[in-house]
Amino acid sequence: MMHHSTLLRSLFVAFAFLVLAPLAGAGGLVFGVEAAQAQTVSRISVEGNSLVDDATVVSYLTVRVGDRAPSSEINASTNSLLASGLFDTVNVRLSGGVLRVSVSENPVVASVLFEGNQRFSDKELLSMVDTASRGVFTREGLSTDEQSIRIAYDQAGYTNVTVAARTEVLANQRVRVVFVVNEGERAGITAINFTGNNTYDSNQLKTVISTKESHWLSWLLRDDTYEEDKLAYDSELIRRFYADRGYPDAQVLSAVADFDTSKNAYFVNFTVSEGEYYSFGNIAIETSISGLDTGPLQSVVRTREGSRYSASRLQQSANEMAIRATEQGYAFADVRPRVERDVASHTFNITYLVDEGARIYVERVNILGNEKTRDFVIRRELGFAEGDPFNRSIISRGKTAIEDLGFFSSVDVSTSPGSAADKIVIDIAVVEDSTGDYGATVGYATEGGVLGELSLTERNFLGRGQYVRAAIGASQSGRTFDFSFTEPRFMGLKISTGFDIYKRVNDETTASFYGSDVVGGKIRLGVPLTKEFSSTFFVGLENTQYTDKKAPASVIVTDGETRNKVFVGYSLNYNGVDSVKKPTEGLYASFSQQYVGWDNNYVKSELKARYFMPLMEDSGFIASVKGQVGVVNSVNGTGVNPTETFLLGPSLVRGFEGRGFGPRRASGEALGSTYYAGLSAEIEFPFPVLPESYGLTGAVWADVGYAGDESSAGPAAQTGIAQQVRSSIGASIIWDSPFGPLRGDFAHVLQKDSADKTQVFQLTLKSLL
Repeated sequence: MMHHSTLLRSLFVAFAFLVLAPLAGAGGLVFGVEAAQAQTVSRISVEGNSLVDDATVVSYLTVRVGDRAPSSEINASTNSLLASGLFDTVNVRLSGGVLRVSVSENPVVASVLFEGNQRFSDKELLSMVDTASRGVFTREGLSTDEQSIRIAYDQAGYTNVTVAARTEVLANQRVRVVFVVNEGERAGITAINFTGNNTYDSNQLKTVISTKESHWLSWLLRDDTYEEDKLAYDSELIRRFYADRGYPDAQVLSAVADFDTSKNAYFVNFTVSEGEYYSFGNIAIETSISGLDTGPLQSVVRTREGSRYSASRLQQSANEMAIRATEQGYAFADVRPRVERDVASHTFNITYLVDEGARIYVERVNILGNEKTRDFVIRRELGFAEGDPFNRSIISRGKTAIEDLGFFSSVDVSTSPGSAADKIVIDIAVVEDSTGDYGATVGYATEGGVLGELSLTERNFLGRGQYVRAAIGASQSGRTFDFSFTEPRFMGLKISTGFDIYKRVNDETTASFYGSDVVGGKIRLGVPLTKEFSSTFFVGLENTQYTDKKAPASVIVTDGETRNKVFVGYSLNYNGVDSVKKPTEGLYASFSQQYVGWDNNYVKSELKARYFMPLMEDSGFIASVKGQVGVVNSVNGTGVNPTETFLLGPSLVRGFEGRGFGPRRASGEALGSTYYAGLSAEIEFPFPVLPESYGLTGAVWADVGYAGDESSAGPAAQTGIAQQVRSSIGASIIWDSPFGPLRGDFAHVLQKDSADKTQVFQLTLKSLL
C-alpha cells in the first residue's frame, strides 16, 4: 500500500505539471522565442509632436527601420524619450510592422524671472537653476531648481527662506516661470565661545578663525554667516595657531553650533585642550652632500634655541634651506627636520638633515581650472619647467608665488607618477577669483574736504596678468584724472614695465594762494634685486600752468605762468616686514632720488624707513619707529623754484594742517623748505572691549620734525622761521574698513611757530611710511 506522504507528493507534482506547463510554454515565448517571433519594423510613425520634429523623436528610439522590435526594445525606446525631458507622456507600440510613437510635448520655457530676491541678483539666481538652460519645462526640474535656490540661501545664512515657482501659460505651448523668493531674516552668529583656553583669551582666538560674530557692519560685509564646513577648518586654524606658539599637542576637542530660533542666530562653541608648552632646544645641521656649504643654510634657519616651538617656522626653515642648497647647484637636495622631544625640559632638539633626494624630473605640468588666466601667467611663477629636477621646496615656493598674484581664490598642487620611475607629473588646480573692480567712492580728507572717485581697475587684463586702472576724482579744491598700465613680466623676465598718464587740477585757495593745472606722464621699469630689495627706474614729462586771480596775490607764481619739466630717477625699496597689510615686526624702507630739468635744474632725494616690533608676544601691542629725511639741491647753484620745495604738514608732524609749518611770507603764503627731517614713535594696540571683527585698533604716538630753510631762488621768508623744530603727541583710532585702512589722528601740538596752522583732528589712509 502506497504511503500517504508518497501519494501526496505524487499528486503535487502532477498538479504542478498541469498548471505550469502552459506557463512554461508562454514563458518560452517570452524568454526564449520572443526574439525569433518579434516583428520587424518596416516603418516608424510619429504623432502628437509640434515643437520637436520627427527626426529628433526617432533619434531617441533604440530601434530603427529594419530592426526587430521585441517588447524590451519598445520599453527602452519609451524610457529614452521620457529621459530626454522633451515629452510629458510617451506611448510606443508595434502594429503590423509599423512602430507607432505617440508623444505629448513639454512646454517650452519662454523666460525665467525672480521676485523678492535681494541677497542674490537675478543673474546669480539664473546661474543656479537649470530650467532656463534646458529650454523645456518639467515639474521635476522645477522642484530641483527650487531646492538649489534654497540651498544657496541657506549657505548665505538665510535659514527661513521659502522658494515657490509660479508658471504662466503663454501662446504656442510656451510658459513663463517665476521663482517667488521670501528671504526672511538672515541668521547671524550671536556669540563664539571657547572653553579650555587658558593661555590665550577668547578675543585672541576669535581673530584666528574664519567664522565671525555679528557686528555693526555685518549687514555690509556679511562675514557672520554660519557654515558647517567652516567649523572643521576653524578647528584646524586653532590647532595651527597653538602649534606655532609653543603648544604642539593642542587640540580642538569639539566644535558645535546651536541655533536659537527665537533669536534667529547661532551660538558657536569650541572646546580646546592646549597641552604643555615647549620651546626649541639645540639646533644643528647635518649633511651627507659633499661640498655643500652649510653657512648660507644656517642664515635662513628661523628656529632659535630658547624660542618657543613653531611648526610653521620649522617647515619654513627646511624649505628655505633646500632652496639655498639648490642655489649652490644641488638640485635634488632634500631637507628633513629630525625632531627629538625632551619631555623633562619641555624642549624640542632639532637636527636639519640635508641629503641628496631621489633623482626625479618633472615630466609634465598641467594647469587646471583657469578659464580666463593664460597658462603662461601661472607657469612663469613656478621657477621651474618640464624637464627640470623635482624639488618639493621649490614647488612650495611656486605655489606661494601663484597665490600672491591675487588672481585665484584657491591654488592646489598635487603630484602623480609619470611615464617612468624617475618622472613625475604636477597638477596645479586653480579657482579663479574676480580681478576687476569698479565703482564710485565718496570720502573725506582733512586737507581736501569731501572727495569722490570713479574708478575702473583690472588686475588681470585679458588674462595676461597685466594691471590697468582708470580713475576720475574730484574734491572741493580740485580734480584728478589718472590712467595706469603695468606689465609685471616684461619679455617673460622678472622685470615690470608700465606707464602713468595724469592730469591734476588744483583750484586757487586761501591756503595755496595759487591754482595749477598739471598734465604729465612717466614710464616705469621695476627690477627685483634680492628677495627683500627691489628697484624702480622712471622717466617722465610734466607741464604746469598756474593761475593767480584772487587776492592776496601769490609771490611765487604769476597768473598764466607755464613751467615744464623733465625728470628721471629711481627708487630703492626694502621690504623686511612679516606682512605688508598688518606688519608686526621687521623693517620697511624706501629711498628715492630724481633729477628734474628743462625749466628746472635740481636733484630731489628722500629717505623713509619704519621699523616694527611686538611689545609683548601675542598681545597685539605693536611698537614702531619711523624716520624720514628729504633734501632738494640746485645743480647750478641758482636755487630751486619755490613751487618745487617741500611743503610740510601732517605727513611729517601730525597736528598741523597741510602746508601748515615752515618758512612763509607775512601774507601767509608757504614758501616750502629745501630740506626736512622727522622722527615718530607709535604703539598700536587692540581695543580690549571690542570684537576683532569690528576692525578697530588704537594707537598713541609722538612726532618731532625739523623744517629747513626756504629756497634762495624765491622771496625771503618773513615768518615761520623762528621755531624750526615742531613736535606733537596724540592718539589715533584705526579702522580696517571695507574701503581701505583709515585712521583718525587726534593731536596736541607741543612746539610750533606763531605763524603755523594747526588742527586737532586729521583723517587719512593708513600707510607703512
